[in-house]
Amino acid sequence: MIKKGDKVKILTGKDKKKEGEVIEIDRQNNRAKVKGINIVKKHIKTTKEKKGGIISKENFINISNLSFFEKSKSKTKVAKK
Repeated sequence: MIKKGDKVKILTGKDKKKEGEVIEIDRQNNRAKVKGINIVKKHIKTTKEKKGGIISKENFINISNLSFFEKSKSKTKVAKK
């Protein structure tokens, strides 16, 4: 089960084989936001309080397209006796 703060690897899509950290989870829709992955451009309208423009932010990605990623798995394991 993937949860916030886990390191994950992207299996499919435009960001395939990239790694990142989960920053938000939407359990109802089986989606997660990963830091630096699935970046989209959002157009913001100018208001009295905020300046408008184009911003880049992470978008949700389906949890089925993620797998756990840990660097310790690539190292050799020591057998216990």
